[in-house]
Amino acid sequence: MIKVSDTASKKIISMMQEDGFDAAKDYVRVGVKSGGCSGLSYDLKFDKEIGENDKIFEDNNVKIAVEKKSFLYLAGTILEFSGGLNGKGFVFNNPNAQRTCGCGESFSL
Repeated sequence: MIKVSDTASKKIISMMQEDGFDAAKDYVRVGVKSGGCSGLSYDLKFDKEIGENDKIFEDNNVKIAVEKKSFLYLAGTILEFSGGLNGKGFVFNNPNAQRTCGCGESFSL
């Protein structure tokens, strides 16, 4: 499962509304792709549809779609949001990551 903190939930719902998505029925697509300074990077976007290979979760009023192959890297992850002057934006607290880069946008296993 992937969890969403209270702060991240509020920010996601607000951003979805700004971009014309409906948090009650649309999804946040979370994925992993090759790249970044640690080898793998996180991918986050909004989506209106789910695919046949997606796993679906809902936490804190946010619907999350994850492709099964990405889920292997993301199981147990908590999506958080760090705002303010020194904030990094969305932060993935991934228990599977053995190493992360300084910005927190990429990781390795």
